[in-house]
Amino acid sequence: MDFVIFTISMAALIWGAEFIIKESERIALHFNISEFIIGATLIALGTSLPEMAASISASVKGQSDMAVANVLGSNIMNIALVLGLVFLIASKIAPDRDLFFKDSAWLLFPAIIFPLMILDGSLSRLDGFLLFAMMGAYVLFLLQSHGEDEIAEIDEDLKKEPFNWPKTAGLLLVGFILVVVGADYAIESAANIAKSFGISEWIIGLLLIAFGTSLPELVVSIKAARKGKADMSIGNIIGSNMANTSVVLGSAAMTRPLSIDLSTGSFDIFLMMGVTLMLVFITANKLYAKASGVMLLIVLAIFLQNALSG
Repeated sequence: MDFVIFTISMAALIWGAEFIIKESERIALHFNISEFIIGATLIALGTSLPEMAASISASVKGQSDMAVANVLGSNIMNIALVLGLVFLIASKIAPDRDLFFKDSAWLLFPAIIFPLMILDGSLSRLDGFLLFAMMGAYVLFLLQSHGEDEIAEIDEDLKKEPFNWPKTAGLLLVGFILVVVGADYAIESAANIAKSFGISEWIIGLLLIAFGTSLPELVVSIKAARKGKADMSIGNIIGSNMANTSVVLGSAAMTRPLSIDLSTGSFDIFLMMGVTLMLVFITANKLYAKASGVMLLIVLAIFLQNALSG
């Protein structure tokens, strides 16, 4: 029964996040807010909403392992699984935007600082605030260095639809309810699954919850790759991982300090740093080829083998 509850609650969480992103985007367009601003802030943060809801819910329940493992697993899957498949599927990737200088280099800050913060086995509220502030610095950088054609694509259909406040407000409310309730039940059912199978909450968060919260990025990125917009997929994954490590972990730690068992999570922490460095290396050298996709999928296999054997 817990598997059924988990599946339904994850679906509610993802659908709720989609409602919130779309209706918030609709409001921004109604008030003539720049498409760049929408992409740099709303869409970048919105794609990490499932991870944020799940990690904050886990933090509130005192399940630090799930809160942290969810972010680590999601970041690893976003790069190793999602981008690995994008590189294999896309026929050609030739971004106009400098994805290294303007995006991926920023991933180095939280990827390096986070492991240093948890050397004492915990992530304090101050640590959480500092992580959260990194996203603010990244967004400010984007706003100061942008070109209007350099950010996530805006839904063209939304521009054509007449604006309806009651409908938008209603869907926003439904979205928030689905996200909050879905996250709560997802964490509770995941904890029950872990107990019934004798699996640690760390592994459940690292694999089950992380995969579920990464599904939106997976679907959107593969669609973009098939449409010849793989460069957009890379940019979105960079933004999502930046938000995961800064906003998601930061919010969870500010909600309640997180304790971290370094003996359990050290391999996954180093692997998250490793795949982040791989992405930075790929973007710095413009190695957007199938060989890069194969290498990332090999890393994914190592990650899964270690997680399942643990």
